Amino acid sequence: MSRPRVFYGAITLAGLSLIWSAYAITDLMQSGIFGLSVALAGDIGWLTVLWAQYRRVGPRWAAPTAGWVIALGVGLLLVIHGIQESSVAQAIAGPFVVLVGKIVWEFALPALRDPAALTPEQQDEINAVIRDSEHAARLHDAHRDRAEREAQAAIERIQQQARITAARDRADFEITLERLEMRAEIDRRSPLMLAPIANTDHEPEQPAITPSTPPLAPAAVPPPSSANTVSEQPSIADLARDQVAITTTNSAAVQAILAERPNADRESVAAAVRRARRNADGMKGGYG
Repeated sequence: MSRPRVFYGAITLAGLSLIWSAYAITDLMQSGIFGLSVALAGDIGWLTVLWAQYRRVGPRWAAPTAGWVIALGVGLLLVIHGIQESSVAQAIAGPFVVLVGKIVWEFALPALRDPAALTPEQQDEINAVIRDSEHAARLHDAHRDRAEREAQAAIERIQQQARITAARDRADFEITLERLEMRAEIDRRSPLMLAPIANTDHEPEQPAITPSTPPLAPAAVPPPSSANTVSEQPSIADLARDQVAITTTNSAAVQAILAERPNADRESVAAAVRRARRNADGMKGGYG
């Protein structure tokens, strides 16, 4: 968009006003560079207020009021400078340049604005909506961040409880394992108290022969039969003791006994072999 011609006139007048005010105020102060700093402060303030008025920064009355206060203050200093110099022309022309420049800018600023631009009220309404939206978004982010922190804390507590439970289970397992090992050690080192096995295969003892008792007459030997043959065979316990003495493993002893006594129960033979093996081990360990 091309700028209006009034803008260029306002720029020219602003330049002339700044040059004249800088010279006059510096000469009035008679402080060299310090006087120039006062003049530059007034000029910079005036330009800043013009920018704020153009951008409509702050209340609508603030920027125009501040601009006129600065312009009148600079004009007053220029009048004083003209009086000090005993020059009526300087006392009138100096403030005239500043005031004319200010008046021209009052027309140039509206000409620079876009006619389709939003009014301050409309822009304030939009800004309010943007602020509310930004507030809602940040509030949502804050709630989400808090939820994530709480969830993370809950997960850490659960993991800690799980580690404690696992440690307890591990300790219980180790204690149980130690107890089983100790029980096995006790069973290995303790002798097995076996009940005496009745042996009915031996012949009954005969009473002792005394002078008053005549010797028993030999009984008639019955003819051999299958029942007598079975009763004369050694018992499973005797076979187990014999096989334990000549074999190194229980399975070999069980197989040998079953080969000799095929009609015997395998489980009973295995139990007899185990008892005979434990009894033999106890005798080797020094237990009688």
